[in-house]
Amino acid sequence: MPDRATAAAPVVVEPEGRPFGGSTVPAELDASGPDAAGRAVLAELAAALDADRVLTDPDVVRPYVHDEAEWAEYGTPLCVVRARTTADVAATVRACAAHRVPVVARGAGTGLSGGANAVDGCVLVSLERMTAIREISAGERLAVVEPGVVNDDLRAACAEQGLWYPPDPASAPWSTIGGNVATNAGGLCCVKYGVTRDYVLALEVVTATGEVVRLGRRTAKGVVGYDLAGLMVGSEGTLGIITEITVKLRPARPAAPRTVVGFFDSLADCGAAVAAVTEQGLQPAVFELVDRECLAAVNAWRNAGLPTGAASLLIAQTDLPEPAAQAEADAILAAFTAHGATEAMASTDETESEALFAARRMAYPALEQLGMGMLTEDVCVPRPRMAEMLARIEDIGRRRGVRIATVAHAGDGNLHPLMLTPHDDPDARDRTRAAFDEIIGAAVELGGTVTGEHGVGLLKRDGMERELGPEVLALQRAVKAALDPDGILNPGKAV
Repeated sequence: MPDRATAAAPVVVEPEGRPFGGSTVPAELDASGPDAAGRAVLAELAAALDADRVLTDPDVVRPYVHDEAEWAEYGTPLCVVRARTTADVAATVRACAAHRVPVVARGAGTGLSGGANAVDGCVLVSLERMTAIREISAGERLAVVEPGVVNDDLRAACAEQGLWYPPDPASAPWSTIGGNVATNAGGLCCVKYGVTRDYVLALEVVTATGEVVRLGRRTAKGVVGYDLAGLMVGSEGTLGIITEITVKLRPARPAAPRTVVGFFDSLADCGAAVAAVTEQGLQPAVFELVDRECLAAVNAWRNAGLPTGAASLLIAQTDLPEPAAQAEADAILAAFTAHGATEAMASTDETESEALFAARRMAYPALEQLGMGMLTEDVCVPRPRMAEMLARIEDIGRRRGVRIATVAHAGDGNLHPLMLTPHDDPDARDRTRAAFDEIIGAAVELGGTVTGEHGVGLLKRDGMERELGPEVLALQRAVKAALDPDGILNPGKAV
């Protein structure tokens, strides 16, 4: 989704003073201007880095202070460092560590949980200018990239050599590989091909003391020591700052996959169709759901001619070679029809397939055209419970008086309820906040998780505590304390 970091997001604080995301900025970081430690850090950064690396002008700094998460609080940073090299990052962290000043790393700012938001008095390290694709090896089927490489740019470069990097979050045209690794991003293809963690082989990381270490390996196998590279994936910049990523690649996919779509009058039928596809052992490369609110928004925006009475659209894509692709597409179509699809169709034409996918790809921007605030959820439940979760979301929206549009990665039970709230309506915001919390609770009750791919950040800390419990949280915090004893790396996020 597009980067809207230049538009200031509201800071929402509950009446008793606790931010909505469940995290408070430490009191010692709350300062209206640089204290002695801050002044010392600025002086050391000026001495260690080129002049164009350090930004202090408030107007220039402002676009960097938050990601795209509605209502996630953010503070005022000491400065922004636009790093170009690992050495820049290491020098920045060393200066901050010496004076116990917090460091928050960010990429393109497309996150949806507040994970890259500034805290007061921090140094924001932007990795957006570290954009080199250092190596693409067809022989080893791997790529080595800097963290600021945009996901789609890596995919395009790999395609030129007949290779494919599968993780494809909806923000792939804008989000960076470093940010994808920090949140363990998924995407449309993850139902068959896995998430970012499944493709990370090795990392270069700047630690909380400013040391540069290499974790993981290039080889296909290796079991020496703990999987520290795996630990960094999804850690949201709280354990180290990633400055180089080695990812494994796959051969390019067939150029014209088969696409199957079905429209359903009820979410129960839709859920039954999803269950039927998975129970038969079918494995579409993409398996997505779009609900009636999203369909209506797409129709209103682009006059798409989608059925207005449908409760939801299911769209699946198979990328098997022929004749297996035909057989799988036929089986998916039969499952849709047998479980209540009012209309179902299949296509092998690449242009037509892309047109069928437009409803899914356009859902988020179409909802943005409504001109309302949008709070994005990211819960994941076991696939057999997805229909029940969809029903709960509908019920929560009705009871709370909140308009909710839902898209979902149907194949893996990852749902994105998008809560639409009028601007400047405090009562609506309160109801939306209650709905947000209730959806998190429902996901946990159904044996699911509070975030499938967006990360904990600020918005999901309460949900994380509910899901994991005190014993697991204690283990996480012990790891954090071991790797970042002064707590300077992205404080108040994720753990």
